[in-house]
Amino acid sequence: MLLHIPGVFTKDEVAIMRSRLDAGPWADGNVTSGHQSATAKVNRQLPEDSVEAREVGALITQALQANPMFVSAALPHTIFPPLFNAYEVGERFDVHVDNAIRQRGTVRIRSDLSATLFLSDPDDYDGGELIVEEMYGPQSVKLPAGDLVLYPSRSLHRVTPVTRGARVSSFFWLQSLIRDDADRETLFRLDVAIQRVSAEKGPKDTAVLELTAIYHNLMRRWAEV
Repeated sequence: MLLHIPGVFTKDEVAIMRSRLDAGPWADGNVTSGHQSATAKVNRQLPEDSVEAREVGALITQALQANPMFVSAALPHTIFPPLFNAYEVGERFDVHVDNAIRQRGTVRIRSDLSATLFLSDPDDYDGGELIVEEMYGPQSVKLPAGDLVLYPSRSLHRVTPVTRGARVSSFFWLQSLIRDDADRETLFRLDVAIQRVSAEKGPKDTAVLELTAIYHNLMRRWAEV
């Protein structure tokens, strides 16, 4: 499931984050590449141990943990510390799949989900679309600054060449409490349905209570903690 999560940050919040990030020590984007990605990637990246990356990354993690839509869809077990990249004219990331295991220091995760938080508005650059190959065909993603896209890490994906301006974003992976993509999507859709019924009939309605019990019993069956 590919999911657009709007408004993780406001425009003003993004502007503050960008002023911090733009002053950072940007370097070759292949510092975190696996073997396959190193042959496909042409961009710049903020070193993961830089003060700027750590500070803004902490803000992103905090915002995501407080975002109901993100938590419901991702059911996060561990969020990998966010990274930051930039694509300028002629830069791109050819088709690839993300590594199954990511490690940074003592943090090691199975990458169940990949995320991109856009930190440039679409009007600021041409090209730079994130293309995610899903079973229902390629999906082109180019979101407003402050919005996030979440998709399965098993998906082939790429970033098209930038032809004007600069595309800045944060990207990261997470290990979910629910390993299987279909199971995770089922729980998300069930949670959305519960919220709708609860809004119409109240949280003590019999249907709401029964659906909530089903949700938690499925979680109990599928979760890895």
